[in-house]
Amino acid sequence: MNEKVLLDAGVVTRCRRRVHLENDPDSRDVPQAPLDPGIEQRIADAAEHRRSIADWFGATFGSEWTEIPRTGTQRDRARLTLEAMRSGARYISAAQLPDDGDGGRRGGIDLLVRTEDGYVPVLIARHKTTDPGQGARVSPIETPLPEFAATDRTRKVRPQPRDQMRLAHAVRLLQACGMDAGDRYGGAIGVDADVVVWHDLRNPNWPGGRTALTEYEARFGDRRAVAEAAAQRAEPLAQPSRINECRGCPWWPTCEAQLRENRDVSLVVRGEDAAVLRDQGVSTVDELAAMPLSRADELNLTGVRNTDAVLQAKAWLQDVPLVRRVRELDVPRGDVEVDVDMESYADAGAYLWGCWLSGADIGWPRGYRAFATWDPLPSDDEGRSFAEFWAWFTEVRRYAFERGLSFRAYCYNELAENRWMLASAERFAGKPGVPTVAEVREFISSAEWVDLFQIVRDQFLCPRGKGLKVIAPSAGFAWRDPEASGENSMRWYRDAVGLGGGEIDETQRERLLTYNEDDVRATWVIRNWMTDRAPAEIPHAEDL
Repeated sequence: MNEKVLLDAGVVTRCRRRVHLENDPDSRDVPQAPLDPGIEQRIADAAEHRRSIADWFGATFGSEWTEIPRTGTQRDRARLTLEAMRSGARYISAAQLPDDGDGGRRGGIDLLVRTEDGYVPVLIARHKTTDPGQGARVSPIETPLPEFAATDRTRKVRPQPRDQMRLAHAVRLLQACGMDAGDRYGGAIGVDADVVVWHDLRNPNWPGGRTALTEYEARFGDRRAVAEAAAQRAEPLAQPSRINECRGCPWWPTCEAQLRENRDVSLVVRGEDAAVLRDQGVSTVDELAAMPLSRADELNLTGVRNTDAVLQAKAWLQDVPLVRRVRELDVPRGDVEVDVDMESYADAGAYLWGCWLSGADIGWPRGYRAFATWDPLPSDDEGRSFAEFWAWFTEVRRYAFERGLSFRAYCYNELAENRWMLASAERFAGKPGVPTVAEVREFISSAEWVDLFQIVRDQFLCPRGKGLKVIAPSAGFAWRDPEASGENSMRWYRDAVGLGGGEIDETQRERLLTYNEDDVRATWVIRNWMTDRAPAEIPHAEDL
């Protein structure tokens, strides 16, 4: 008889191998990697966000509001939640739903709201749940009930599959204890906390015409089988394979050791492409590297070019971090050049725009210039700092043009900078110095705006990754702060502005400025290195 296991909502968006390890009795004493500081901070931020929303609801709804104590055993909290539902409580915060032994489920939900037919789950997330557009079904935050929902002509639902999976899990738990509303709706309150977005979990808007509920059932059934096999020490249904999730997974040291011992192909080709290769009998890096390039087109990979996969395997075997795709490297250059890097705090806003001015002398101080706000985000002062950045940036361009000099500006992966330039222009429209969205779009679509990440991706093979902190060391650059990372900067920012009621730490502001300066200097170093030394220092693909 199969041993029953109880799984939470997280398993449906979690790696199958991780589900195995979490339920394997032989893995209980295996050392795990410490939680990444950035992930740890996001967890803390999310908890703080849920707490602030719950406090607001409690003050707003008074006697209609019931909060389940977050301390105590899971069994006691589930008992209190069930008692609150049976008594007809209108709103139940921090609910712990009774275990569903037959279904193999356990878990809770941030908020339960009572309708005429039963309870509907609502989650509170620290990310955006809508984007500008139309079609989202929302209700005001003051009336977090599906019967008050209406179609909003200014918002569209932002795709958040994890949210819908969590809501589907809660719906099944409510069904199991006989407290569901039967309409299969679930709500989500995002970081802006101004509306509740309502998801119809029966809507066939998933790939292949599936609904969120059918997608959830398929995923949950698969993870449950993996977990039960692990609990019984049966033949594992999931083997390790490197995917994006590995980067922050506490089980990565365990999986990495096994992958390296097996010289697994996913060490150079991740995700679905690794599965495609295994299906074609290519399971190791050695087997992939031995494939003739003339046969590479047979591989049918989607995440990487077929020939690149073979060349990356060759580079991995030779411990070569970078390989040139082209004989002559080409980086667009200007007489006057500015490197740009933006620092944001999750979805709350962009608090720092850093620039490095170099090239011909136009009478402006060259080197680093920062435009920052230290008001906790979101803040109107963010608009002021963005306007000052744009004014300085525009003046540099104008001075260059007036002197007949060409101008280029550089970033590393334009998605982030473009997103926040456009968002800032929209959010702070009409404030002094803030450009229009059209002005921003005109600039970012011009040849003056150069994405160095795209250039690196097009001209190099990068077996170890293409991130700035992976590429810059090959160019001889090192960050001054040994803990420099985007994830850690989130933690430094909290201390710098005193988020969560803490004391303001001025030293963390200096730390962030140093980190940002190093980021823009890194792009400056990379493009100069590509122009001058890289062709002689980095092997060409044919050299492999």
